[in-house]
Amino acid sequence: MTKARKVFRSSFKRSFPLPSDPQAYYNITNGSSTTQEPLRYEIAASRLAHLASTLTMGGGPDKKPEHLLCTLPFPEPKAILDRIKKNHPHIKITYRDLSHQDAFAEDSGIPDDLWREATILVTLSALPSSPSICPDLEFIHFFSAGTNHIQTTPIYKETTIALTTSSGIHGPQIAEWVLLTSLVSSHAYHTLHSWQTKHLWGKQSQTSRLHFVRDNVGQRLAVLGYGSIGRQVAHVAKAMGMDVIAFTASPRTTPESKHDSGFIVPGTGDPDGSIPSAWYSGLDKASLHHFLAQDIDWLVVSVPLTKETHHLLGTPEFDILAKRNAFVSNISRGQIIVQPDLIAALKDYVDSKAPLSTGETAPPVVAEQGAGIGAGKKGLRGAALDVTDPEPLPEGDPLWDAPNCIVTPHISGLSVMYADRAFQVLEVNLARREEGKELINVVDRKRGY
Repeated sequence: MTKARKVFRSSFKRSFPLPSDPQAYYNITNGSSTTQEPLRYEIAASRLAHLASTLTMGGGPDKKPEHLLCTLPFPEPKAILDRIKKNHPHIKITYRDLSHQDAFAEDSGIPDDLWREATILVTLSALPSSPSICPDLEFIHFFSAGTNHIQTTPIYKETTIALTTSSGIHGPQIAEWVLLTSLVSSHAYHTLHSWQTKHLWGKQSQTSRLHFVRDNVGQRLAVLGYGSIGRQVAHVAKAMGMDVIAFTASPRTTPESKHDSGFIVPGTGDPDGSIPSAWYSGLDKASLHHFLAQDIDWLVVSVPLTKETHHLLGTPEFDILAKRNAFVSNISRGQIIVQPDLIAALKDYVDSKAPLSTGETAPPVVAEQGAGIGAGKKGLRGAALDVTDPEPLPEGDPLWDAPNCIVTPHISGLSVMYADRAFQVLEVNLARREEGKELINVVDRKRGY
């Protein structure tokens, strides 16, 4: 073994405890770790493989100085930035703590000299007002999953600066929100909580209505937009015994095309795309309607907002979903849905009566869809929306009072792990950039995501 190789392996083993499996050890130390292995191995493998290469060649030129400018709406995460400095000592880091209002304002208050010096920018929304004041800027990493909020800016429209997103970090917490709100609805939790606040032990005449709760086993979940969030929802749904089908803009006809090539939180998602029992695709309404007609019990909307997806779901689509009185979860953007049409579909379900064998009427919030209870009812049995149109939702908007509808203020993606994971995506790309590899989570300006 060469001296350089010994230095490489020794350095790696001191810093990172490796798996006992020899093949896994070989994969990691040779820089070929998969997205399913712990992220620290991927970052370390890339960095140390570069070190080994440099040592083998007898040394090499120093990396050019870089200036990483962070403009984010929270206090400086010193431990994270220290980690980046340690792994990338040639990078100078400047951190500017913006208030949440400044983070989205056109004038972020960042001095022009900082824009001029920056070669890498980490931001939520704050951007240089003109490409002319950031001549050395080569790479922008966004702390959001999408970039629709900056697509009218000169940086987006007039430059070829590489743009990456934090797509992939939101899956765990948003999938939990999707599951939480669905179960709150299907298990009549609002009623149960009301009883508790009143110190009321439900009587038999009241609890008998809960016999109509149906679990998720055997039901069909349809994921409209099978990205990182949709894949983690599918992961959880599959564990509950659900059948999952997926819809994407472009066809995924080969095993390789179904793989998730972006950032993956270890242990989550659907890295190889093996969960869906069927895949559907298309950019036209006919393809969408064919997908929605697949006996769907629960539709999760996770497509990016583009010109093609604006008002993608309205009355014609809800009429198809009404076949099984589907439940709709939207964690994408409010403009994907024609909101008045959704309200009308929810009201249709409440207003239509489906007789039970006892002669009673099933309570809408717990009625079973499909054959048996709920058969013959119109509309959608419920919805959970973390996004609305507009935001914030005005106090007098009728959506607040839509039946069987849960509305939350765009909070499903919040997590104590958010900042750390978003910086992890950056760290993967810093290592890949230094090695001349393609970045992950790159925005395709033509597609809009």
